[in-house]
Amino acid sequence: MAGASLNQSLSQQQTLAPQMRQSLEILQANTLELGQLLSQAMEINPVLEDVTEHESLDEITDAEKEDSDNYDDWQETYDDDARELAIMERRNQGMSQDTAEAREHFYNSIVAPLTLQEHLTEQVREGGLNERAQTDAVIIIGNLTDHGYLDAPLEELAARLQIPLARLEDALATIQSFDPPGVGAADLRECLLLQLDFLGLGAGLEAEIVDEHLDEVARNHFPQLAKKLHLPLDTIIEAVDHIRTLDPSPGSRFQNNGNPYVQPDVVIKEAGHGEWIASLTGSYLPRLRINDEYKDLLSDSTDDRKTRNYLRNQIRDGRVLIRAIDQRQETILAIAREIVDRQEPFLAKGSRHLKPMTMNDIAEVIGVHPTTVSRAVAGKYIDTPHGLMEMRKFFATGYHTSDGKDVSNEGVREALQDLIDSEDSSKPLSDSKLEKLLTEQGIKVARRTVAKYREQLSILPSHLRKKY
Repeated sequence: MAGASLNQSLSQQQTLAPQMRQSLEILQANTLELGQLLSQAMEINPVLEDVTEHESLDEITDAEKEDSDNYDDWQETYDDDARELAIMERRNQGMSQDTAEAREHFYNSIVAPLTLQEHLTEQVREGGLNERAQTDAVIIIGNLTDHGYLDAPLEELAARLQIPLARLEDALATIQSFDPPGVGAADLRECLLLQLDFLGLGAGLEAEIVDEHLDEVARNHFPQLAKKLHLPLDTIIEAVDHIRTLDPSPGSRFQNNGNPYVQPDVVIKEAGHGEWIASLTGSYLPRLRINDEYKDLLSDSTDDRKTRNYLRNQIRDGRVLIRAIDQRQETILAIAREIVDRQEPFLAKGSRHLKPMTMNDIAEVIGVHPTTVSRAVAGKYIDTPHGLMEMRKFFATGYHTSDGKDVSNEGVREALQDLIDSEDSSKPLSDSKLEKLLTEQGIKVARRTVAKYREQLSILPSHLRKKY
């Protein structure tokens, strides 16, 4: 029998201090998440106050700034760029005493999207069903995937739940009569047939093709299908075009992929004469400082050691939070300015001119570790002249073209998309042909790379893109 023993051993282990974890959390948070973090911090720490709840930024006196324990004003943090400062000042001049209410309204207006299950359950409640039928319908709803398909055979559900199969069949038929059309199907074929039946085409050519020849449609075998059904090719193509307007995933529009609203963390605007300026957003965010009353209370509570320790800890935590916010803003702005300096061709002409750039490149210039850059850009968005973009998209490897220019992976993908958009749909370009055309543009990539980028763009192979 093995005996029990007790051994001592020494080992070294790195752990993150709470202050470091908080700094990393703030650095990684996007603008919306940062607003929530700061609101929570003010609820937990009574010494923190939001200056904008009482007065506009322009009304803060120099004395108040000095008493805020070296907390730099938002504008002072970036006073090395006078033009950017002027932009931010004009933006802040519009702030009023209702800033807090406006910010709260902003957060309250962000609502969670309706799920497929909630949408169907609401129809069950309003469908005039008896209690047992409602219960059976809810069981079916609970066994639907996010795409709207039945997750398990009815026979299996009936056996598992010990419910008569006929009852579940009736419940499924009820759900399949609900919006969206096609919900509750066992497979793609049934999903499309349900939608055709809803459109009054359940006995038409489209239904026959879906029911018996769906594989031929997927392979674009239209001439063979026309011969098999003894119909003109144009008739088959017209019917298939109608089938392709149906939704193969009726539940997808209800999928909760996070809130669809995206607040950019940085805005890049043209300053004129070909110059660009990067500025931080977030004028509605709380602007924190240490409340003077609590600092006075700390000085006066010399006899109450417990109160002094509590206040000292809260003020210390408040200072750490404010410094972490400052550091976050400085880091993100420094990265954004480097993006502006390195990506002027993109800002002026679009994604095709996006240059290769790595996080190591930026980290070396702004004096931080590459992992800091990675955390700083995670989940952040930039409002550019060419639309909203993830900051991470600016960091990509690329290719050196034959004319001496650098083009990023994103630029190659855009060039590939342009070629396919302009192709003859009756003679779509193969991956080998696309490789040759890109080479003619000075972009030398392998055929397998073309295939990879095509798949990333959700573009089908040439034989499936062919239209007759």
